[in-house]
Amino acid sequence: MAGGHAGYNWQLGSFVFGFETDLQGTHLQSAMNGGLTFTPPVNPIPAGTLAQTIALIDWYGTLRGRVGFATGPWLFYGTGGLAYGNVSLSSTFSGLGLSTSFLASDVRTGWVAGAGLEYLFLPNLSFGLLYQYVDLGSLNGSSMTIGPLASLSQSATTHAQFQSVMASLSWHFAPAPSGPWAGGYAGGQVGGAWGNNASAIYSSTAAPTILISDARLKREIALVGRRSDGLGIYRFKYLWSDVTYVGVMAQEVALIHPEAVARDALSGYLSVDYGRLE
Repeated sequence: MAGGHAGYNWQLGSFVFGFETDLQGTHLQSAMNGGLTFTPPVNPIPAGTLAQTIALIDWYGTLRGRVGFATGPWLFYGTGGLAYGNVSLSSTFSGLGLSTSFLASDVRTGWVAGAGLEYLFLPNLSFGLLYQYVDLGSLNGSSMTIGPLASLSQSATTHAQFQSVMASLSWHFAPAPSGPWAGGYAGGQVGGAWGNNASAIYSSTAAPTILISDARLKREIALVGRRSDGLGIYRFKYLWSDVTYVGVMAQEVALIHPEAVARDALSGYLSVDYGRLE
C-alpha cells in the first residue's frame, strides 16, 4: 500500500496531541476455494465444478486523534478514530451444468486504532513507523440458480478487518514556539497489510424440484437466454427476497410445456416442475 497523510499537533512540554488524516491505495485480497456440499452426496466431485470467493479492499482512509509523549527527537503516540474504505466481495459456484455468481461492492465505515513513533532527524523532517488495526465491518452476498435437474446456491461474507504497518516521511511546516512537534505537517507513507478474510457456503441439490415460478411473484426480471424450444431463461428476485435466481416464468412455460405447470387451488399461483423441462 502507498498513500499520503496530513495533520496538526499541539505541544505542552513533553505532551503532544493533535489529529491526522491519511488515505492509501491497496490491493488487499483474500480468496477462498472449496467448501462444497452436494445433496445427495456426490463422490468424487464432478469435473468442471468450481467454487471461489474473493474479498478485496481497494483503498482505505482514516481520520484519527493522536496523543503522545516527546523525548528529545523522538515522539511515541497512540491513535484512534474513524476509518472508511471500499470493500468488494465476489463469488462464483459452477457445477452440474449450472453456474451462479454475484458481485457486491460498497464504501464502508468503521474504526481504527494503533500506535506509532517518529524521529525528527532535521528541524522540518521526520521519519515514522505506524501500526493500524482497522475494522470496516462485514459485507454479504448470495445467489442461486435452478436448472431442470439441479439447483445451486451460495452465500458468502467478508469481515473487512485487517492490520497494516507503514513507514512514513513527514515535512513539518514552521514548528510553533511551544515545541518542535507543534504545528502542521504532511507527507507520504508506504507499507503492507494482512487480514480481510472471506468465508462462503456452497450447496447444490441434484434432484427435480417443483417451484413457484409465477411471474406475479417476481421482480427485476431480465432475460438472459433462450432454450432450443424457445423457452426463456430469466434472472429475477422474488418479491420477499434479495437473492438473485435464474429460472423460467410459469406463464411462458404453460404455453410451451403445459404438462410441467400446476396451479395452486387456493392462491391461483403457478408452479413449474423442473423435472419435466429436460
